Amino acid sequence: MLVALSDTHGHESTRLEGRTAEAVDAANVVIHAGDFMTEPVLDAFDDRCDLRGVYGNNADEAVRERLPAERVVDWQDLRIAVTHGDGKTETALSMFARQSNADLLVFGHSHKPEFRTGTVPMLNPGSHADPRWNRPAHAELTWDEESGLARGRLVEPSGEVFEEFTVEPRVIDG
Repeated sequence: MLVALSDTHGHESTRLEGRTAEAVDAANVVIHAGDFMTEPVLDAFDDRCDLRGVYGNNADEAVRERLPAERVVDWQDLRIAVTHGDGKTETALSMFARQSNADLLVFGHSHKPEFRTGTVPMLNPGSHADPRWNRPAHAELTWDEESGLARGRLVEPSGEVFEEFTVEPRVIDG
């Protein structure tokens, strides 16, 4: 399972609880789309899981020195572009995803959990710890070998699933 998180906004801990903590502990890979805030929070995630993160606009200097602003993660048959998303329009996010030959873009910043379809689908897992007038959330993806698809869902820390989606590898010409 792959778990996507964003916008922890912590100072000392991962601020994980409930289903979000269980999912992170069970995940093969955890993508974090930025705003850990401090190095102790980044260290706590690093100690807990196989983390692939980027820094966000609220990251301290120590986090910025250790993480990139953007990255690409290969998981199963998917190529996933990851960025925090601050200062980027939807067009700029889409361009980054396409330039990365990504099958999925994971981004954060708005704290609003959502999945958008398009040339490259876009996933914002929301914030598990600082939802800011949105639902607290994270995303879980599992790979379905039979169909060759990733099956995803947006989940609250309570365990309530409020959106399901699929992502398929794109066929890139050339």
